[in-house]
Amino acid sequence: MTETLTIAVPSKGRLMEETSNFFRARGLNLQKIGHDRGYQGEIEGYDDVDIVYLSASEIAYQLKTGQIHMGVTGEDLVRENIIGVDQKVEFLKRLGFGFADVVVAVPDCWLDVHTMADLEEMAMEFRRRHKRRLKVATKYMNLTRQFFTKKAVAGYRIVESLGATEGTPMGGTADLIVDITSTGETLEANHLRILDDGLMLKSEANLVASRAAEWSGGAAEIRLDIMSKLNGDPA
Repeated sequence: MTETLTIAVPSKGRLMEETSNFFRARGLNLQKIGHDRGYQGEIEGYDDVDIVYLSASEIAYQLKTGQIHMGVTGEDLVRENIIGVDQKVEFLKRLGFGFADVVVAVPDCWLDVHTMADLEEMAMEFRRRHKRRLKVATKYMNLTRQFFTKKAVAGYRIVESLGATEGTPMGGTADLIVDITSTGETLEANHLRILDDGLMLKSEANLVASRAAEWSGGAAEIRLDIMSKLNGDPA
């Protein structure tokens, strides 16, 4: 009995449109089943492939747990939400859209802070004067800890941000931020700048395979067929 291959794609917005366009250009037509706002779909001509429409963050979670075989989502979400990422998933293909940089940004008025080493020096002085650590607002808590450890920065604590991270320094709830940016315009509008060595990750949409999924039956063979088309030139 042939096992069905399950592929998750973003459920809305530009990521959904660009994913559909990318697949279609290589002869794989994604189409929803039933209502246009439904969450089930298929690839035209592939009875053994199920498409599910999920949020980008949910796709990362289901890749981790093996509930889906493959998914399209941002590399930033995969690396943030999956500890030991390279043992749990395989990055199959960069898709050339959904670009975003994960960066460390500080207030413009911090004239002497240009690098992560400068930030640690400031953190030590800040703690001596104000009796607290610098507050870093972010939704990328795991990536932040990993990067700050790599850069030998210890004088901080994370403030979890659930939205509008770039506004937290001006609002007084954080001193600096770790967030995504594509053009830098929002950071500039909030009087923030990226540290010279503050680029944590250059992210884009990826097709990712779960190592935790069940690849028995025909799933592995279907994957090879799908990948042969996706790796080809667009029509």
